[in-house]
Parts: sequence; C-alpha cells; structure tokens
Amino acid sequence: MSPANAALDVRPDAPVTVTVIDGTLTEVTLTAADGTAVPGTLDEARTTWTSAAGLTVGTGYSVHAVAADRSGEPTTQDSTLTTLTPAETAFPAVAPLSGKEVGVGMPIIVTFDAPIADDRRGVVEQNLKVTASPQAVVGSWNWQSDTKVEFRPAEYWPARSAVHLDVDLGGVEVSPGVWGTTRDIDFTVGSAMVSTVDIAAHTLTVTRDGEVLKTIPVTLGQSGSGGKFVTRSGTKVIMSLEESREMNSETTGIGQDDPDYYNVDVKYALRVTNSGEFLHAAPWSVASQGRANVSHGCTGMSTENARWMFENSKVGDVVVYTGSDRGIEPGNGFNVWNQTYEQWQRGSALPA
Repeated sequence: MSPANAALDVRPDAPVTVTVIDGTLTEVTLTAADGTAVPGTLDEARTTWTSAAGLTVGTGYSVHAVAADRSGEPTTQDSTLTTLTPAETAFPAVAPLSGKEVGVGMPIIVTFDAPIADDRRGVVEQNLKVTASPQAVVGSWNWQSDTKVEFRPAEYWPARSAVHLDVDLGGVEVSPGVWGTTRDIDFTVGSAMVSTVDIAAHTLTVTRDGEVLKTIPVTLGQSGSGGKFVTRSGTKVIMSLEESREMNSETTGIGQDDPDYYNVDVKYALRVTNSGEFLHAAPWSVASQGRANVSHGCTGMSTENARWMFENSKVGDVVVYTGSDRGIEPGNGFNVWNQTYEQWQRGSALPA
C-alpha cells in the first residue's frame, strides 16, 4: 500500500495505490473518517488499484484491501493515512451569494484571498464546476487577475434557471504551500429583463422575456467638458440597487474648486459601472428628458419612472447602451458581454 500504513501529512492530490504480487485484488475501499468513500479503479490485470479522486486536507482515511492467491485463498490488509493540514488556504468569495435571484446577464465572480499561481489556474478551473437546470449551458471562465476569475455562458443565462457552483478545491494546491477550500453556491435566474438605452434618442426601452414593458424618456451624459461626461456605449449589467445615494463628484476626481463639481442626493439608484454610472431619479432635469443630454454621465429620469425601474429590476439585469462613440472599458463593472464568446474564452487557462 502507498502511502505506507499510518502515514502522516500526506498530500491530498497524491494517489493512493494498492498493489498485489502473485494474486489479484478482489476488494479495495478507501474511506474518510466520516464514512465518505473515495472512488478508485483497478487495472486490467486486477493487480493494482488507484484512487480516482483527490482527498480532503486534514482528514484521516482507512484503506481496506482483500486479495486472492492463485488457489483463491484470501488475504486481508488494512491501513490508515492522514492528509496534511495546510498552513495557508485560499478562500473563495463568490458573487452571487446562495439564495439570490439575479438577472440573465449576471456573471459568476470568484475572488480568492490569496493569489493563484499561473500554472495552477487550469486545475482550479477544472474544479470550479457550474451546472444549470433545466437547461444546460455552455460557458467559460476568464481570469481577470491572479485572484479573480469570472464565468459567463456563451449567451445570457436562460430565464428561470437554477444554477449550482461547486467549488471543489479542498485537495488542490493553488500556489506553493497554499491549498484551496470547498464551497457550494446555489442561485436562481429570474425573468429576462433586458433594456436598451438609445443615447442619441434619449430613450430607455425596457423588455421582459422579449416583450416591451415601458419606454422611458431619459437624459444622458452631456458632450461638453472635453467629453468626460459622455455616457459609455456597451452592454452593462445592473450591479446594485440603492433606494437613495449621495452622488459626490469628488469620488470621480472632480473637486470642489472645479466648475463641474456636484454633490447631490438621488433616489432609486441602479449602478451599472464601477466608474459611477447609474440609472436614477433626476427630477431637476425632467424638462430635458427625452430631448437633450445634460447629465454627468448617468441615466436620469423622472422620480416616478425611476421608482418603477427600481421596483422592477434586479442585480444581473442587462442594460444595453448605444449611440455614443465612448465605449465601456474592460473591467468597468460586470463587463462580460462586450466580447464575443470566442474572445472571452481566451481568458481561460484551459483549451476552448
């Protein structure tokens, strides 16, 4: 048997093997202390058994083997081993959280609290297992950094799906001396809310499951000030919903001594970029909504329409902006739909 009986600090990614000489194996079991069985395979000659799955760190295991000699006389042997306890682990924070309902554009975002080595990204991806039901999806992971990896399907999630993420990294060394952990995440995808903002026409058209629900007059980013307020074109995803929010230009680098400075409280704010673009109530610009673009980059609408958007939206809903020459930057929000699927796949550590 390998590892030898009573072995300690066994690597969980090392195979457990049982070999017989002058006989055949008739029974082999590898069982964790809690009774969980680890699968394995016998070679064609039935002389070597090899575990077929990784072990869990910091866990004791028992091996039980029975072999028969040429006359059929059985021999039994038992063994134990204990896997190593990691000095350091990489914990995965996951969005969305379990139990959440999200829109069809929501990516799965896994952020580790320790870097993942370049040569371990492939095995990490192999152990981040996504399943959707009742309709399966094709999708790919894409590494945003050495601590963040994101998953998107080839197309938007099917509406009203159940999605399961199995983070099965308990026996995976993600960097030298750093081991992964395990998590299970279950979330649901709700109705397909996909809106379109025509920046030039000053309109927001909201659809649910392909049916137009409402067309809202809006105002977008003004073209003055060197174009820094022009609303970005591209496919954006709602990141958060806030009933009220302070909009302070200092968070975008515009100080109080700048003529473009602003500090205002807004209602019904739906964030769509990291850089500070929101859909929100703008009662001060109702006269311009549907007619002219006068905002600092956000999508402004009446308080009544903003309340309606707030009440009918969820994180992960899609808002497609068209009509400006300013494109959305990579990584600026849940920005996973502005590449073709083939381009997205190139960010994976695995073959397409």
